[in-house]
This record gives sequence, C-alpha cells and structure tokens, in this order.
Amino acid sequence: DVGCADGALLAFLDRHKNVDARGIELSMSGVSAAVAQGLSVIQGDADTDLKDYPDQAFDYVVLSQTLQATWDPKGVINHMLRIGRHAIVSFPNFGHWQVRWQLVTRGRMPVTGVLQDQWFDTPNIHLCTLQDFVALCRELDITIEQGITLDSEGNKLRWDARRRTANLLGNQAVFLLTRR
Repeated sequence: DVGCADGALLAFLDRHKNVDARGIELSMSGVSAAVAQGLSVIQGDADTDLKDYPDQAFDYVVLSQTLQATWDPKGVINHMLRIGRHAIVSFPNFGHWQVRWQLVTRGRMPVTGVLQDQWFDTPNIHLCTLQDFVALCRELDITIEQGITLDSEGNKLRWDARRRTANLLGNQAVFLLTRR
C-alpha cells in the first residue's frame, strides 16, 4: 500500500484476507501508527522511493486516494506496474458535477464531502478527472482491467469508458490496472 497513512487498509487485509501486506508512508506519524499495530510499514516517498523496489516483487500495489498528491503521477503509476503485476488506483474525481457547479456558481475552488480541504490546505496538487485518467492509461499503454465509480455515499455506479456520465456522477474512482 503506497501512501498507507495509519495502515487501516493493511490491517484489514492482514486480518480478514490473510494477505502478506507491506506499506510505505511519507508521514512519520502515519508510519508510527501503522507500526504500533504490528504492520510492516516503512517511511518513504512514492515519488522518489518506489524506484528502489525490485521488478514484480508484489502481486498487487495499491495507491488509494494518493495519486493526486504525488508530484509525478506518471512515474508513480509506471513504478507500481513495474514492481507489481497489478495496480489498484483510487482518486477523487475532479470532474464530478458538484465540483463543476461550485466553480461555476461560486467562482471558488470547491469543498465537497470527498474534497474536504480549502484550496490552500489541500494535499491535492494534480487535479484529475476520470476521463483524464483513462487518457493517461491509454498514453502509458496500460490496460484498465476494471473500473468503478462511487457516489458520495460510497455506492457503486456503472462505469463505462465510452460513456462520459461516470465523469459527471462519480465522486471517486477505483481502477484495476495491468501492463499490456
């Protein structure tokens, strides 16, 4: 789990799915919280430290709600698919209709249930829509094996790369990726 924070996902996978899970986290407080739970987490930066992992070392590499906070999203995704056979990437959708509506009607950066920080406090440095991500995968020759979008309550919505409605209605997206 790249950007594992306090290790909540790692703990779930370890306890309920019998997974040999490892994590990397930028913040020392997150690393400390994860290690205090007995999890295998190291302090590191996804933008610079993934290069040190060997090829195909993992079955799955997860990047949950962190892509938009990396300096080099392309490089991070490429490293994820180099060190793992599959990558699972989730991120907030900046193309959601509420985000667009707030920009149009208020003229200010939106604050929503998913995007809860003011523009000056947000860790998000690369704003990405579902369509942007699909185009990036195409450019990097990455196969999207599966994609889902979630509404504000976390309910699954229908996703189809050919239809743009998911880009308007999905607050968040989760993609399962492989290299072609």
